[in-house]
Amino acid sequence: MVSAVFHSPRDIAPPVAASAERNATHSIAESADASGAKAVKHPKTAARPQRDFSALWLRVLPPVLGLALLVLVWELVSLGTKASIPSPKDTFLQAVVLFSDPFYSNGPNDQGVGWNVLSSLKRVAMGFGLAAIVGIPVGFMIGRFSFLSNMFNPLISLMRPVSPLAWLPIGLLVFKGADPAAIWTIFICSIWPMIINTAVGVQRVPQDYMNVARVLNLSEWKIVTKILFPSVLPYMLTGVRLAVGTAWLVIVAAEMLTGGVGIGFWVWDEWNNLNVKNIIIAIFVIGIVGLMLEYALIKLATAFTFEEVKS
Repeated sequence: MVSAVFHSPRDIAPPVAASAERNATHSIAESADASGAKAVKHPKTAARPQRDFSALWLRVLPPVLGLALLVLVWELVSLGTKASIPSPKDTFLQAVVLFSDPFYSNGPNDQGVGWNVLSSLKRVAMGFGLAAIVGIPVGFMIGRFSFLSNMFNPLISLMRPVSPLAWLPIGLLVFKGADPAAIWTIFICSIWPMIINTAVGVQRVPQDYMNVARVLNLSEWKIVTKILFPSVLPYMLTGVRLAVGTAWLVIVAAEMLTGGVGIGFWVWDEWNNLNVKNIIIAIFVIGIVGLMLEYALIKLATAFTFEEVKS
């Protein structure tokens, strides 16, 4: 059975007409796309990117507010003590006069603040350097060999809590001089953080590293230089940073007791002269120098620290 479907002539569009209609539609669409692209490509007014200052503002505002609070409290204390404590303005004017010539010298007991700071830094460098020469190798040996660890741990636990100034009379008795005694005090207070942090770093080296060294039959020198030292370096630098902070704290107190040229002696000498302005200036100088030392060592430690330790 055959069925046929019949269409009216109106329902049948000529092929040429249909093709022309499609081409016209495509042309209109392409022209619309082209005009839209041109409009997007060449806008009349380009929007400028806005800068976000919120992060910078959050970094700058808190320190500024903290310093403003310090100055406010300082001013209130000065008013409450009837100017027995100099005001921030008077101290600032005195600092301008003092730092206009920080390296003057009118004899051994009258020198500028610059010479006093340099003398203190020299003592700290000598005592700290001797502590590093002795403390870091001792820390390596204590961390490397359990026998030495068991032998020295009780001694370190006994000596470490002793106040550094308690060692000053021993230094005066042994070395018969103020400068060697101050350097000895710096040495004895700086050596414990270096020993402890270095030993802890050696003990935390993964055992797999040591097993590989044993399989390869590496010498002790190669174990120290190729395996232990790179792994222990972040811990060692942390001990160095703690030691420098402690040394800078101790040298001020040691110089107050021993005399001579130094920032601690300068503070004590200004107290004897009842010059409170210079004492406050010295406090800020001590804090700024300590902050600079801390910042420099943090940058050094960051440069030699692995990413997982930084985080």
